[in-house]
Amino acid sequence: MNNADIKSILESAASVAVIGVSSNPERASHQVAAYLIEQTHFDVYLINPTVTQEILGQPVYKSLADLPIVPDIIDVFRKAEDMPAVFESEFPAIADSSAGKTWWMQLGIENDDVAKLASDAGMKVVMDRCIKVDYLNLVPEGK
Repeated sequence: MNNADIKSILESAASVAVIGVSSNPERASHQVAAYLIEQTHFDVYLINPTVTQEILGQPVYKSLADLPIVPDIIDVFRKAEDMPAVFESEFPAIADSSAGKTWWMQLGIENDDVAKLASDAGMKVVMDRCIKVDYLNLVPEGK
């Protein structure tokens, strides 16, 4: 996926779910979630089944099924080898309205099998890219 495609996804999306967000401020998932909440136009939903307290002043949901909406971008912070299990457990909650949504695998994460499943379901797929870096570089200020 090229920069123009990524820019289009980021500018047209209104909401992002961050799967695998950490309560540890040293973790990339925490830092990216903080950026998305504080510096972008997105409504941000945080997902981690093992966290019981708020992170960054936001509620933390157990799964996509618990969200009040189907987010435009599902940004996943999980190892590549965990991606099939994450997709298998999370996708059913959004299957009926997945077309046009984006399954985003963070920088360093690629899984062609999951990419094919998401693509076959009508989703856009981004692999091995950081949503924070792409937003900083591609979306004009004040979007």
